[in-house]
Formats: sequence, structure tokens, C-alpha cells
Amino acid sequence: MPLLTCYNHSTLPRGLNSLADSSTTGAAPGTTAPPRGTLRRVAAALAFPDFRKLWFGACTSSVGTWMQSVAQNWLVLTLSGSAFYLGLDAFLGQLPIMLFTLIGGVVADRYDRRRVLLTSQYVQMSTAFALAALVYLDVVQVWHVLALSFVTGCAQAFGGPAYQSLMPALVPREDLPNAIALNSIQFNLARVLGPLLAGLALATLGSVFCFATNGFSFLAVIAALLSLNVPERTIPARQPLVTELRGGLGYVGREGPLLGLTVLAFAATFLGTPLLTLLPVFAQNVFHEGVGRYSQMMAYSGAGAVTGAVVVAWLGRFRSMGAWALGVQVVFGGLIVLFAISRVPLVSNLLLFAGGAALIVVFSLMISLVQLIAPNEMRGRVMSIYMVAFRGGMPLGSLASGYLANLTSAPTALIVNGILLIVVGTGFLIGYKKLR
Repeated sequence: MPLLTCYNHSTLPRGLNSLADSSTTGAAPGTTAPPRGTLRRVAAALAFPDFRKLWFGACTSSVGTWMQSVAQNWLVLTLSGSAFYLGLDAFLGQLPIMLFTLIGGVVADRYDRRRVLLTSQYVQMSTAFALAALVYLDVVQVWHVLALSFVTGCAQAFGGPAYQSLMPALVPREDLPNAIALNSIQFNLARVLGPLLAGLALATLGSVFCFATNGFSFLAVIAALLSLNVPERTIPARQPLVTELRGGLGYVGREGPLLGLTVLAFAATFLGTPLLTLLPVFAQNVFHEGVGRYSQMMAYSGAGAVTGAVVVAWLGRFRSMGAWALGVQVVFGGLIVLFAISRVPLVSNLLLFAGGAALIVVFSLMISLVQLIAPNEMRGRVMSIYMVAFRGGMPLGSLASGYLANLTSAPTALIVNGILLIVVGTGFLIGYKKLR
């Protein structure tokens, strides 16, 4: 269930207008407010049944997704022997986000979100089974993997905005940052378990097992979607698609903080996510080891991301969220530079842990701010615009960093990215008071 993801790397149904009532009463539709207490600081949103069902279903599916991610990266590197093809695979998987997510945002505001999300999951499940079959029959080629990545990205382009616009209907407004952080926790718990399981599976059962497991894992989130009890929402009168799309673009352009967060999301993903894309190259060419080393590094990064998400969940909604997001982004840039120059495995693992934590803190705070600012009637379009920047930065960054790594080296590519990330974060921190 790679919706995040959002993260996220890392999905849901029907009632958005009902949020207007739930945000004033402090409880999502069909729920009662959870008791106040220490545990609530971290797990507040899990007190709401619909969110809890989705959380567990998504966590199961995300484990399968990360198993496939590790196995697929290793498969591409084995078939091609090229860092460029690693970047190209990531690029084609994310390209539909740039091409179709804005349309997906309009669809999320105009149609039944449950059906849109279910269709997205069915398509992604089918591509996982198709890749498993190709590898099992020993006919897989690099272009097969690239094509299936593109189809999967198309499904995510329509499922992502529907999920993001639905999240506020599952929990009250005050618990929205907590829900977003909990989604990051489940996604990144999967980042810990998925690569570890993938490493074991690749060494014993082969990549077919990883791809097939991912296919079956989608059944968990599909079952969760079908079991949700969210009231029907009133869908506003439809205008021409282009008119609605322009309305969303115009609103984001006029809202300074939304525009600033959108630009920052692109910078963070363009410059930050290649850290994960190039890990197979570090495992093979820098540390001169195999898939075990790669899966271990992914697990450290995932463990750090879980830690960062727990911190955000514990903090909840607080003042100066924008300033904290910018400050942590600067720190993240420094961690990328340090990882690129490290040649000590333990130090590199610890830097990946810290980098994973910083990355998720930045992403969680930024998307929380966008969700809190976006009006209900335009949430699908606002979130789709944000997602184009957030998810669009991933393929472009992976492609550019993969190309630069081929021309120079993977460490050099990450050093450049880290320095640029520091410059962007510092510039916004100093010069954009409204966002702070």
C-alpha cells in the first residue's frame, strides 16, 4: 500500500464533508472521544475504530510493499548492473504522480473515494503478481520491471489524493497530526520488517516469494477498506474538470504557507530520497557486500523513521511546527553529507538511523500543516498539488542522482544533495517568516 507515503513510500473512503461537524465536536463521525491520558499522546488516533482497522491493514500491506521494493531494486541491479537503471525504475514508478495526480485530486472531490481507492489497490496487487510470474517463468527483462513500475505509479496517482483527503474524516482535527504520524509509524515499521524479511527470502526462497507476498498483502488493506463505516458525503455540484483543477491551483498559489510547503516538499524529496535509492550501490560498490548489507542499511533507516514518527505522534499539534520542520531539514542535509563520506559500517548505520528519523519528522510536520490549512471542500485538489511536488521530487531526484552517480560516484551525488538541502532549508528558515 505505497501511498505515502509517504512517506508512504506509504488509502480510504467516503465522508469528507462530515469533517466539518467532527472537527467542532472533537470526534470523528460514529465515534466517541477517547479518554485523555499519557498513552493518548502517542496512540490517540488508534482509539477510533475506522482508523485503527485501516492502520493494521495498511501495515500488513506495507510490509509486502517493502519486501518487493528491496527485491525489485536488487533484481534491477542484477539484470542491468547500472545505477542509472535503479534511478530510472524509481523515476518511472513516480512519473505518473507528476502526470496524473492533479486529475486524481479532482476525481477524489467528485467521486466515491472508496471505489477509487479499491481500484488502486486491485491494480497494484495485479502488478505484483505479474512480476512474480515473470520471474518464476525466468523470462523477466529490465523493461518488464520498468513497465510494471509505471502501471503501479498510475494506480497510486489516483489512490493517493483520495486517501489523503479522507484522512480527516477518520479522526478529529486535533488528532490529525497524530494520525499522520501513526501512518508514518506503520509505514516505517514495515521499512524495518520488510527489508529484513526480504533479505532472508532472497537468500532462501528467491525474489518470486517477495513479489507474491506483496501481492497477497494487498488483501489486508482491501478488507480494511470494505469494512469501514464512514457516512456518505455530499458531493458538490460538478464543474468542468479543468475549471475545478484551476480552482485548486489558484487557491494554493494565493495561500503563501501552502505554496511554501509545496516547494519545500519538492526540495526535500528531490534531494533527500536518493539516499535510499542509492543504498544498493553503497552496499555493492562502497562496502563491497551483497543484499544482506543492503537490507541491513534499509532496516536501520526504517528504524530511525519509526523513532521520528513516534516523536511527532507524541508531540501532536504544537506551535512553530513550520520552524521545526525547516530546522530538522537542515540537520537532515548534514546527515546525508556525513553518510556519504563515512566508510565505517557502524557509523553509516547510525547515520542512516538518524537520517531516517529526520526525514520522517520533516515529512510528517509538513503534511500535517497542509492538512490543517486545506479547506474541506478543496482538500482533494490541495492534497493532489502537494503530492505532485512531494512525490514528483522522488523520481526526478532519483533519476538526477542516479545519473550523477554514474558520472562520478554515489558518495559524490549524495554530498551534493546534502549541501543543497542545507542551503534550501536555511534560506527558508531565515527568509520566510510566515512559514516559520
